[in-house]
Amino acid sequence: MKIAILSRNPNLYSTRRLKEAGEAQGHEVEIIDTLHCYMDITSSRPTVRYHGKELPTYDAIIPRIGASVTFYGTAVARQFEMMGTFNVNESVAISRSRDKLRSLQLLSRKGIGLPRTGFASKADNIKDLIKNVGGAPLVIKLLEGTQGIGVVLADTAKAAESIIEAFMGLKANILVQEYIKESGGADIRCLVIGDKVVAAMKRQGAEGEFRSNLHRGGSAEVVKLSKQERETAVNAAKAMGLGVCGVDLLQSVNGPMVMEVNSSPGLEGIEKATGKNIAGMVFDFIEKKVNSNATSNKTRGNG
Repeated sequence: MKIAILSRNPNLYSTRRLKEAGEAQGHEVEIIDTLHCYMDITSSRPTVRYHGKELPTYDAIIPRIGASVTFYGTAVARQFEMMGTFNVNESVAISRSRDKLRSLQLLSRKGIGLPRTGFASKADNIKDLIKNVGGAPLVIKLLEGTQGIGVVLADTAKAAESIIEAFMGLKANILVQEYIKESGGADIRCLVIGDKVVAAMKRQGAEGEFRSNLHRGGSAEVVKLSKQERETAVNAAKAMGLGVCGVDLLQSVNGPMVMEVNSSPGLEGIEKATGKNIAGMVFDFIEKKVNSNATSNKTRGNG
């Protein structure tokens, strides 16, 4: 198959591994810088152009779109979809997952476990907002934050009020969430491909750090998931409509709670922690989906 990876940096571990794994399985894999793509939008023959040339027809694309280029990146992915190319993560699903508030509302609608969360735009709601999520300590998150940036733990109601007022003064959109104390600064990253959790690792925050991100000095180890944790991760991926994603869970006394669903999960930490060829599994998923779509189209054509 001819497959394109939409990525701005060919040297990133995840991009490199995907190219290696695809080629090892006999596919022709190209890395395309998303921001250098431009589109010819027409009803008769939509195309994507790149460095002055029309791109060929691909069997599938793997979008590795950074949060800072979500708008343009999803537009490029959508153009490929218009051309009939299979997309591992559809553009609408990526947009959905990048909006933290929308994600939580969709997950809540599906009855998936979540930390109690509040959202407000006016400073006169702050006291009730804090009270409604269970009081301090609580977590305050910037809607646009990534990799633990813009996430603050407020130990007291007074500190929470001051932080929320400061963010609101900057016109920043924030979420206020209950702090799951029993998680102990750890979370579980589940890698979901299709309708299955293919790998999982427990990430523990560095000493004195409540955020477990590996980018912030956290450590990772293999973890065995319970049936409920597996089901929660798969259901969260389905609710977002993502074919390949990372689902971050917190272990609480009320069962697993989804913290985030990531449409471009990094592969380095989880491949090294588990020893699994996750990049190869992505191509297994593509092969299955593209072949299934081809069979369905052939059957419809014969009918």
